[in-house]
Amino acid sequence: MAAVSASTDQTDPPAPADLDLGTFSNRAPWLVEPERMPWRRDVDALRARVKREVPELTRPRRLPPGARMARVVRHLLVPVAVWSVTDRRRGGAASRAGLSRRLRIAAEQLGPTYIKLGQIISSGEGLFPVELVEEFKKCRDQVPPEPFTAVRRVVESDLAAPLESVFSSFDREPLAAASIAQVHAAVLRTGEEVVVKVQRPAVAQVVKRDLRVMAWLAPMLVGRIPVAALANPPALVELFADTISEELDFRLEAQNMLDVASMLAGLDQRTFVVPRPHPTLVTRRVLVMERLSGFAFDDVAGMRDAGLDTEAVVRTGMIAFLEGAMLAGVFHGDLHGGNLFVLPDNRTALLDYGITGRLDERRRIAFLRLLMGGIANDLRTQLEALVDLGALPEDTDFDALIRDLRLDQPVKDPTTMSPDELVGEIREVIKALLGYGARMPKELMLFIKNLVFLDGAIARLAPDLDLFAEIAHIARHFATRHAEQLTRDAGLDPRTVEVDLEGMKASMGLDSSVESITHRQLQERRAVIRSRFEERRAERRSRRLPGLPRRS
Repeated sequence: MAAVSASTDQTDPPAPADLDLGTFSNRAPWLVEPERMPWRRDVDALRARVKREVPELTRPRRLPPGARMARVVRHLLVPVAVWSVTDRRRGGAASRAGLSRRLRIAAEQLGPTYIKLGQIISSGEGLFPVELVEEFKKCRDQVPPEPFTAVRRVVESDLAAPLESVFSSFDREPLAAASIAQVHAAVLRTGEEVVVKVQRPAVAQVVKRDLRVMAWLAPMLVGRIPVAALANPPALVELFADTISEELDFRLEAQNMLDVASMLAGLDQRTFVVPRPHPTLVTRRVLVMERLSGFAFDDVAGMRDAGLDTEAVVRTGMIAFLEGAMLAGVFHGDLHGGNLFVLPDNRTALLDYGITGRLDERRRIAFLRLLMGGIANDLRTQLEALVDLGALPEDTDFDALIRDLRLDQPVKDPTTMSPDELVGEIREVIKALLGYGARMPKELMLFIKNLVFLDGAIARLAPDLDLFAEIAHIARHFATRHAEQLTRDAGLDPRTVEVDLEGMKASMGLDSSVESITHRQLQERRAVIRSRFEERRAERRSRRLPGLPRRS
């Protein structure tokens, strides 16, 4: 939830001393001194307790969880039924838009847990239908806010003080309202401009009830639809429970802020800024932090008018994300346009740390080998990495998998395939993967979701970026700056690994003579593929509905 405003003060004060600890702003309202932050004392114990609670919350029960279950079914089935007799008949994008709108309204009526699911869907550009993504983007910061009386009660209860004794001003209208909390602009009695994140009352109890409903439903989806089976619905519920449970305690989020800032500083990634959490004004339900100002992430025209380099924003974002996951084992787990904005000095502010990816050493090195194997088009290295990530069983027969998935065969250009051929290819791949026990582990799901967001960021901020040149640039960056660690951790010297652009061209269905491709051109190819799926849907619809002319 971004707080965006104009900045007018151009004076450059001395660099704050805490920049050695993290990638904070150059204008410190206070200094980060971890040992003087009392809310940090029990963070490790709190995180461990949340981890212990998740298995109990997601344990499948023999009986459905009562009244809440009935309410969920009612709110989801009614809008689908209405859609089936109204917008569905219009077909195509209009049909999807109608259903998406009804589902978004249902999610808002069901409350914070389902709104959070909507926020996750809104980050899935390229994974979910465009209409669904666009509709659920409204769940990021257009959720109906809590009344100010409720906000005041939470703040005063958690800070154990009247609102006016802590803040000289506190905006009654929130800057943004999302599933778990809303944020308000305020000024402390000591004069610092801040953002105050306030948890919605009783949200913790509602979330726990909803998790029990999801846990009861999830096992029923296993094997029923291919995509859900591959994603492993119980694991999805576990991931969701893991992330949303941590979001219910803002002390954990504040520590995540410090950890990500420290990680970025350790990698010398000073192109990103993390707001400072307040030394003392952090509780389970209230988080006071430094207020930063800049351009909304989708304000491309404003950034360019101000002379900012939008291509650099994307380039450094991709590198910092990969470095964090693969070299430090820590990364922001919920990248989307509402959680970032660009400062006037071309740096990017990262907000909302409720979901933060944390990798143990084995999975960190697996991500590293996955990247190195992808750059070199080394199938065996990539498959070994997927085993270490938990995406494939330990006893996977790589030769058989490569043969069954035809990974050793020339890649077909999807833009030249018929709709039935496309669907058939996808079904065969999913069927083969399921046969080998493939699943989507939670760390990989977060990672892929962020990559999907970065893909969309390129489309908005740098559509004419040469993708092949950027891949080569990222490979050179890792080889130049991190060769020693990569060689030690992955057993591969990046200086000796050649970027296999031919393999990447083949995976995109491109001829080897193609020397470059921009994201705009890639999007055009994707549009062709989507149109072929639309043709197939229209064909199937015309067969079901008598009286409609068949497509030739």
